[in-house]
Amino acid sequence: MARTASLSGFPEWLPQERLVELHVLDTLRKTFELHGFSSIETRAVETVGQLLRKGEIDKEVYGLSRLQEDEDASGASGNEGGKSDKSDPNALALHFDLTVPFARYVVENAGYLAFPFRRYQIQKVWRGERPQEGRSREFTQADIDVVGDGELPFRYDVEIALVIAEALSALPIPDFRLRINNRKLAEGFYRGIGLTDTAGVLRSIDKLEKIGEAKVAELLRNELGATDEQAALALKLASIRTEDTSFVAQVRALGVTDELLEEGLSELEQVIEAAVQRAPGKVVADLSIARGLDYYTGTVVETVLVGHEQLGSICSGGRYDALASKGNRKFPGVGLSIGVTRLVSRILSQEFAMASRSVPTAVLVALNNDESWSSAQDVAAQLRGRGIATEVAAKAEKFGKQIKFADRRGIPFVWFTDDDGNHQVKDIRTGEQVDADPASWEPSAEDLHVRITTR
Repeated sequence: MARTASLSGFPEWLPQERLVELHVLDTLRKTFELHGFSSIETRAVETVGQLLRKGEIDKEVYGLSRLQEDEDASGASGNEGGKSDKSDPNALALHFDLTVPFARYVVENAGYLAFPFRRYQIQKVWRGERPQEGRSREFTQADIDVVGDGELPFRYDVEIALVIAEALSALPIPDFRLRINNRKLAEGFYRGIGLTDTAGVLRSIDKLEKIGEAKVAELLRNELGATDEQAALALKLASIRTEDTSFVAQVRALGVTDELLEEGLSELEQVIEAAVQRAPGKVVADLSIARGLDYYTGTVVETVLVGHEQLGSICSGGRYDALASKGNRKFPGVGLSIGVTRLVSRILSQEFAMASRSVPTAVLVALNNDESWSSAQDVAAQLRGRGIATEVAAKAEKFGKQIKFADRRGIPFVWFTDDDGNHQVKDIRTGEQVDADPASWEPSAEDLHVRITTR
């Protein structure tokens, strides 16, 4: 089980926990690369003006006062106070997600990128969260996006959902569901029933699971001027959930017509239809999903672990058509972000996966005496040259002590070389000791590398 961090909101992993996290990261990386996504890294610091393009989330942003002072001294910032003032768009702050920095990256590097550009990015981000399970102030995200130049075919919305379903299926986690909606569908429906502030309605609907239907209806009436009938219809739309394309008929049965609504219905139908065929049981059309951030323009996704819904979304995102732009040139995109730290915390706390040992080392080369250290290093070099992780004992203690040292570290094999140059290797778990040649001996495939075992 993951231990409690001494500084709230900033997780740290023990070696065996970090091995589980690395397994998750490696699995995601391999899946993304199999689908042709290229890795990038963006800087950790952005201007506040850039970060707040995502919406009014200034309370989540960590400003950087010392770095700001350095910028001010060099005349690079308009903030003259020497402090990180989040009301100043030129002030500096840590990024709280990877999407907004990626939009800047695309604009600044458009001349060097081939479009459509397929990117994955795995980095730490910082957010002013109230620390609790699933919510940290420092955490790792893993994002994939496809961005076009001027246009981006809708088919990428379908592909992104399928890639994420494949990636999550390869992880040692419980069953999951991608809950998918389409902003065009929702906005067209609201427009069709006479609610013109569609962004406001979406923000209210986005609070449905937190505050319930009655309070959302109250928000719609009191803050957006909806009638009882309009509020009831908006909530009825949000209640539709299907694992197939039958949601289309259910929406049309509500009797609302709008061109944008029809476009959104068609797009969502394509995503769900593909998922039924290629990721059966992993995707659901959920018309309550709103994603309250204004820059989403089409497909929107949130993902939950079945039986662990209280953890919140482990993967979210969607389509954005205008987040990245330069003059009249726009770079529409679609992407999803996996909350790696949230996932790993749940994996460890519920022991869904464990490392087979706490260190990568497979062999400890024992010392007969202090003079044998150099020859022991030669043995270790031969083993490492063939991909076998190896350590050399630091002291020529009694063999029993050296074996106990290996056992405490979780190292399965101890290597012995006598004064005549004969070699033997001992499996300290079974006690079996056999003759061995450092040029050819290999452990079993199960012992060669740390394995992540699942239940």
